[in-house]
Amino acid sequence: MDADPDASVPWLATEFIAGLTLRQAVDRHGPLAEPALRVLADGLARALAALHAAGTVHGEVSPDSVLLTMDGLRITALGFVGATGRPAPSPTDDMFELGAAVLFAAGDEPDAGTLPVSLRDVIGGCLYPESSDRPTAEQLVDYLRRQDLPVPEGSWLPPAVTADMAAAAAAVGPVTSGGGVQGPPPPAEVIPAGTGISRRKLITGLAGGAALLGGTAAALALTRDASPGPGGRAGGPGSTARSGSPSGGRASSSASPSSSDGPERIVLAGPAATKAWSGAGKHAPTCLEASDDMVMVVTNTATSFLDAANGKSVFPQLNTVNELGTSSQTYPTAYADGVFYLLCDTPSRSGLLAAFDATSGKAKWATETADGERGGEHLEMYTDNYVAVAGNTVYVCGHVLVVDGEFSAEDPTTGYIRAFNAETGKRLWQVRGTDINNVLVPPSGSHLLTTSAVPGGKPGRIQMIDAGRKGARGWHVSVPNAAFYFTTGWPLTCHAAGLFLFAGGRGDTLFAVDAATGDEKWRQSFQAKNGDQVRIGDPFSSPDGANVYVPVGSDLASLATADGTLQWVATLDGAGAMGISNLFNAGLRGSGKNAQCSADTVFATDSAKTLWAIDAATGRARWRYSDPGQPDVGFLWTVGGDRVFVASHLTLTAIAVHGR
Repeated sequence: MDADPDASVPWLATEFIAGLTLRQAVDRHGPLAEPALRVLADGLARALAALHAAGTVHGEVSPDSVLLTMDGLRITALGFVGATGRPAPSPTDDMFELGAAVLFAAGDEPDAGTLPVSLRDVIGGCLYPESSDRPTAEQLVDYLRRQDLPVPEGSWLPPAVTADMAAAAAAVGPVTSGGGVQGPPPPAEVIPAGTGISRRKLITGLAGGAALLGGTAAALALTRDASPGPGGRAGGPGSTARSGSPSGGRASSSASPSSSDGPERIVLAGPAATKAWSGAGKHAPTCLEASDDMVMVVTNTATSFLDAANGKSVFPQLNTVNELGTSSQTYPTAYADGVFYLLCDTPSRSGLLAAFDATSGKAKWATETADGERGGEHLEMYTDNYVAVAGNTVYVCGHVLVVDGEFSAEDPTTGYIRAFNAETGKRLWQVRGTDINNVLVPPSGSHLLTTSAVPGGKPGRIQMIDAGRKGARGWHVSVPNAAFYFTTGWPLTCHAAGLFLFAGGRGDTLFAVDAATGDEKWRQSFQAKNGDQVRIGDPFSSPDGANVYVPVGSDLASLATADGTLQWVATLDGAGAMGISNLFNAGLRGSGKNAQCSADTVFATDSAKTLWAIDAATGRARWRYSDPGQPDVGFLWTVGGDRVFVASHLTLTAIAVHGR
């Protein structure tokens, strides 16, 4: 109606709307049930999407600014950005506040793990500590729409809340239509073609994540024990059975990366990367995958194949798309033996795994990943997290959401592994279970590794899956204090030279065990030089398996796979600082494929969204790449042969591995 932002007390007047704030509704009548929570999240997201599309940020989304009225959901208090003295907000701040509002409406529980399964991942993503990892408002709307769950019949709110609103409306007369940004009524709208999401951010629960590092950026000291625990298991005291318990116990010897008896700590510093070529397209890539000679570029409209040497298109576009794209939790592409693989949709089919011949750009086959599956007595939704190839088998790994029935915060997540013939696309076998939260598929061999955990402080579980026996369970070990293994998506473990490597103990110890038997070969523990406990990130290995790389705070450590000997430690400038900007993102828990290797170079991104190329032999930086104009989520990137390919907005850039 009117406003005076320059007054001694800035003010803004809108039309009065009769209704209840979300806080009033919950305080008076208790938490909302799942259907109402879904409508609340959807309505808030649609309203924020309208604001953000107009270049506006709300900045004060809260249970007090969310208004429930007889004719819909509204967000009020527009125009008060900055009035509370907080720093200038961004759309990602709005999304965090949306998540907090939904959590409040659910009963103000301490974390998103207690939400219904249909909301747990996406609201957890809104509350993720890293702002760049939160979904956009449009992504949240699209995520809920794709679940295709029944819309509540009649009023979406409890009768007591509806009666309270009606009484408020009757007291002041007809309800007006102004005074806020209105979320649509409960029936879901379809986002029009052309406004879909070109790029996805993290949509994940709060289990795991970079917060586990605790902000530690101090120099590392190591304690190590190269001998197996009693019984040959991974640190299982006195264990002779197939289940052990990595304890993270300390050995008598120690090494310090900066002392005379260990390798020096190398501060990363390198020249800015030189671009080999760069070009812009009409649509922002959602996925990238590369071979020595070809780059597969996937957008929300098509799939293209480009010459790796010059960036020129070499084959006609295909109508396969992936709107979800690559994120901290999903990696829907793979390449092996002259074939690209993609989890995708077409205009007429969804939920596909497709294989493309890299020499012709033509589809070899496409199959529905969940073809013929039913959820039994419950309604289930399958989420394919990533695709991987080993030999002549393609694996699709994901998790199941049961979207009806009773739900408890203590319920474990059910994951699955589906195996397909790489030549024909025929399904070979599948397994599922609560011991399959997270899956590692090595590039060769028949042994897979799964991790799992249940909320509530119970031990995690490391489980071998025998692909040669159609997914039969093999050895397993119990891992105390490993709640991070609850995370689904990109692997939290790695494989190198016949060994599986994973974090255990208190999260500060790297265990190396025989992939076939589970027998421990060595362990390496890490601690800050000031004595503080650290938590290591997700390990990753060199292509030949000779070395394993472990992110720890602001450091990246290289170890020999054979015995765990420390080779070098590279650190970001200003490593003594406690800020999150100094933490490596090279495989932090839940961070996705943010670290890769070529034959002689390690590539890793830090939380400042800088890509580093590091000499694998010395730990010294070859070059660094950053893009001041990159999206909030950072840029996509992948390695193919002797090049790195980076997608930022509409631009695709190639950089030579050695910087020349």
